[in-house]
Parts: sequence; C-alpha cells; structure tokens
Amino acid sequence: MNLFDDEQKTIPDSKAPLAYRMCPKTIDEYAGQEHIIGKGKLLRRAIEADRVTSLVLYGPPGTGKTALAKVIAAKTNARFEWLNAATASLDDLRKIIQSARMRRAKGIRTILFLDEIHRFNKLQQDALLPDVEEGNITLIAATVENPFFYVNSALLSRSQVFELKPLSVEDIFKLLRNAIHDKERGLGNLNITADDAALNHIAKMSDGDARKALSSLEIAALTTSPATQPDEKGGIHITLQAAEESIQKKAIVYDKNGDQHYDTISAFIKSMRGSDADAAVYYLAKMLYAGEDPRFIARRIVICASEDVGNADPTALVIATSALRAVEFIGMPEARIPLAQAAIYIANAPKSNACYKAIEAALEDIKNEQTMEVPEHLKDSHYSGAKKLGHGKGYKYPHDYGGQVEQEYIPEKKKYYNP
Repeated sequence: MNLFDDEQKTIPDSKAPLAYRMCPKTIDEYAGQEHIIGKGKLLRRAIEADRVTSLVLYGPPGTGKTALAKVIAAKTNARFEWLNAATASLDDLRKIIQSARMRRAKGIRTILFLDEIHRFNKLQQDALLPDVEEGNITLIAATVENPFFYVNSALLSRSQVFELKPLSVEDIFKLLRNAIHDKERGLGNLNITADDAALNHIAKMSDGDARKALSSLEIAALTTSPATQPDEKGGIHITLQAAEESIQKKAIVYDKNGDQHYDTISAFIKSMRGSDADAAVYYLAKMLYAGEDPRFIARRIVICASEDVGNADPTALVIATSALRAVEFIGMPEARIPLAQAAIYIANAPKSNACYKAIEAALEDIKNEQTMEVPEHLKDSHYSGAKKLGHGKGYKYPHDYGGQVEQEYIPEKKKYYNP
C-alpha cells in the first residue's frame, strides 16, 4: 500500500486516463487553491519543510484533494500509505497502524492518506484516534462531505481542516493547455491544436472539476479525426463543436442531502429576504438544474413569504401558496415559471418579520414563564353547565361595539406584535 514503491516511481502508463497522468509531481505544478498553498501560506510551508501534521482536506470532486496528497507524498521522507475508505476494512487499517508503530520504533514516520473518510463509520474512525494522538501516524484525510458532520470530533480536534474550492476557469484553461503540450504525460505527442473557445467551453462546463475537464479534453482529442489540409500538418484540431460534443451537459456539484443542498437553499432564501431578485432566480435555476424537488423549493418560498414579508404585503403569501399548488398540479419543467414568479415577487415585496418575531416571543413566554389562565369571560360557554361555572359571563361581543371593544383578553398585558 506504499504509494511510492520502486515500481510506482515510473512514468504513468500512457494508457491511463489523462487526468491520472497529469496529476502534479510538485507543488509548483499544482493548480488552484492559492488560499491554502499559495506562496508563503501555512500548508505550503509545511509541505516544503516536510513538517505536515494531520490534515482533513474537503471539497467537491476534482478540486485536487488526491493530487495534493500525492504532492505531499513526493516531497516527504516519511513512509506514505494509501487507503480508500470505500473499499478498506478495519483489518486493512489495523495492518497499516501496526506497521506504522514498528516504523516509529525505528525513527521512521508514517503518513496515511485516507480517501473518502466519510465512508468510515464511527468505529473505524475511532480506531485511528490513539495512533494519531500518539504520533504513530500522520493522517491526511480527504472527503467530499462536510467533515464537521462526517468526521469524528475527536479526530477533527487533532487535525487541521482545509477546504478546497472549485477551480477557476482560468486555472482549468491553463491545465488544459499544459496537457495539450506535455509530451511526457499529456497529449503533446499527438500534434494537437485547440481553439481558445473550445478550451474555454470545457473549462466553464466542467464547473471547477479538473478531472472532468481533462477527461473531456481527452475525449475530444481521441474522437477528432486528424486534419487533412496540408497546412495543418495532419494534426488534430479541437474546435468549439468538438468541445461541445465532448462535454454535452454541465454537471454541477449539488448533493441533495449535503452542504450544496443546504448552502444553496440558504442563499436562495437570503436573496429573497435581501430583495435581490436576480440572485434569487440564479439560485432557483441552480437547484432546478441539479434536480432539486420543486415542491421543496415551493415550500421554502411559502415560508419566506410569511416570515420575511408578512403583513407588509399579504399578497406575497397568496402568490407563494399559489405557486406551491401550481407545482403540484403541473409539475416540471413548466413549474419553473410559477416558482420564478413567486420568488421574484417576494424579493421585490416590502419586508417585515413582525409576525415571525411575535410568535417567537410568545413561544418563549410559553416555554419559560408560568402559563396564564384563560379569563372566565373568554372561556367556551357553548355546552350545558358552562354558565354554572361562570364561563362566558361578562363577555363583550365586539360587533356590538363597532367592531372593537376594550376588555381583558389576557391576564397580564403582553406586547408581541410590533408592525
């Protein structure tokens, strides 16, 4: 399981996927993530000094978690072990830990790269804890999930957590150009040229995923016939059309039960609340494109209409509930239109959270204060024997007083609603 046994130091197999072959060898080849490995950054200094401590790397697919681990492995003098939590057993982990203990007795460090750590259950993660704490292993864990939900807090407290961001279009464009010209690991021996528009399209449609971008470039290169015109020297020319065919639909990062789900709906609601209709429509489109349940979106719009608009414009709730009914009645894709209408209306409506604050304050009193009795004159008197109990006695019917009448409605005067 050592990542760098002698036989693994050879140049990557030319038949391996391009994304695998183009994995960076040094930190200077690494693309993106300037916020954590830019010049002078803590993690870069630790890698260059071979002083890496336990880390948790998390971010969407194709952002360089595994690539960064390989850069660390190439730089360190420690024994580097590789384990994938999706396929590894507790016995596999124990074997690595036992070997690490024996090496430490000889003064040799062990770094364990554990990919997809979120696939390990609590028992498996707990097995790492003593040896991480004692220094028998330095753990580098990678995950596409939020580690604060999927990694044991005890492990997190002993690790530095770094979030990897989707790569920029510029970073991916540079990666693609490098892959075209690299004769050792890339496509440099195929005499390829590519239009900037083609590479820009791949870079944009890959949505920050370097692996997807390189895979799409490889598909475009391998499925494009060499040019026949003499002036093009029989090479392969990748046009915008070829690029579009190689990456036909943008696959955005969106997990229906993870961070992207909650972060996007949060941004959607806050954009409506903040009166930015364009931002609200953007996040709505992102959710719909990713396949989010439109009924879930509609319910959130209804909540926002009441919580953030309220009585400042009561029509907002009517429109929101109508959108919910429309979604249930017509379904997708047409349901996108009433959803957009409702979201835009609420974003542009005047705002008031007075109703929300009123019920929250009242609930706090119910929860924390002594419960007040209903006044006798307000109690139900529509049953036999109610009058004998004095229920309803003295009640003033407001319509007999022009619609409003002063009387005690609650024993202790409270002020919850402040329009």
